Amino acid sequence: MIEFDQIMEKAESYRSEISAFLRDMIRIPSESCEEKEVVLRIKEEMEKVGFDKIEIDEMGNILGYIGSGSHLIAMDAHIDTVGVGDESLWDYDPFEGYEDDEIIVGRGASDQEGGMASMVYAGKIIKDLGLEDDYTLIITGTVQEEDCDGLCWHYIIEEDDIKPEFVVITEPSSCNIYRGHRGRMEMKVSTHGVSCHGSAPERGDNAIYKMAPIINELKALHPNLTPHDFLGKGSLTVSEIFYSSPSRCAVADGCSISIDRRLTAGESWQFAVQQVKNLPAVNEADAEVEMYKYERPSYTGLKYPIDAYFPTWLIEADHPVCQTTVEAYKELFKEEPLVDKWTFSTNGVSIMGRHGIPCIGFGPGHEDQAHAPNEKTWKSELVKAAAIYAAIPKLFVEKYADQMPEETENLLAEAEK
Repeated sequence: MIEFDQIMEKAESYRSEISAFLRDMIRIPSESCEEKEVVLRIKEEMEKVGFDKIEIDEMGNILGYIGSGSHLIAMDAHIDTVGVGDESLWDYDPFEGYEDDEIIVGRGASDQEGGMASMVYAGKIIKDLGLEDDYTLIITGTVQEEDCDGLCWHYIIEEDDIKPEFVVITEPSSCNIYRGHRGRMEMKVSTHGVSCHGSAPERGDNAIYKMAPIINELKALHPNLTPHDFLGKGSLTVSEIFYSSPSRCAVADGCSISIDRRLTAGESWQFAVQQVKNLPAVNEADAEVEMYKYERPSYTGLKYPIDAYFPTWLIEADHPVCQTTVEAYKELFKEEPLVDKWTFSTNGVSIMGRHGIPCIGFGPGHEDQAHAPNEKTWKSELVKAAAIYAAIPKLFVEKYADQMPEETENLLAEAEK
């Protein structure tokens, strides 16, 4: 019998410890591929609260274990962050971890070190209240997500050979329950020209001019992309532009752009690439369209190349993993949850999108805080998240584990038929 009120009381009792731990992580800059010091700080906290085993794999992901039962359950937070951008837009030092009675401010507060802080103290609550059961819980702090979502979990599944029954994604969800999101991919479009002296541009062929109508056609394509009732429409934006030229007083002989393309139901990477290849300006310029490959080494020096394609995923609302989370929410918080989806993408692109391992989302913090100046999270949400993370494993084993399907179908496979 799970005493949900005791879990809430215990989570509330750790409010100050969760907040202090999060502030410590915020104070350690940890952009993608520079996460070593924050990983070591997480290891220290896991040791302090009494995890049974702690490992750091060759990629640099940290994995903390509680229990040794037969049901393997994982909870994940990526612990890398984006940069701070223009510091003049911040009211507080982004690496101070400013706090008042309600909020904590700093880079990573919502996206996504708040989820890490709540998970570690969920482990403490499980230990304190004797909530261990026939499960092994792995709490992961994963690297390089901001650079390449899902790469860390592709490595964990393929190389560490860890295949959980399900994974709780702790990305910010405003403490709502999320059961999917759009996928994405990164494309590059390149045009080529001939350089000459800028005083007589007609002697050359300007690659930037060739790119200009392509950009306009991409802008026009965005509002006409495929819609989906639950996940929303596909989207694209030109995110970067590059050029090559002998000098400032020369015609550019090369130009390329990056495209961030969000994929909804029915949109494969092949479809999205062909859509751009079919644009009249792309054909007129004889432009090249390709998908990026990610090859940047992790902080340990490990290279694990992968195509920059991150599949869309969605599980059904009555899936046992979703129902476990909904019941835990109701019992703990005495209200009905909102079951929805993220706008951005998460490590679920690999866990469920590539590997078919069901994911469910619940995280402290709000999506609109991700990558924003004055990023903040709410202490009350950190407490709620710690409580639900502590309750989910035992509730799943007691009530829902025997309802798990042999395979979880990605609902988007049906949507694409």
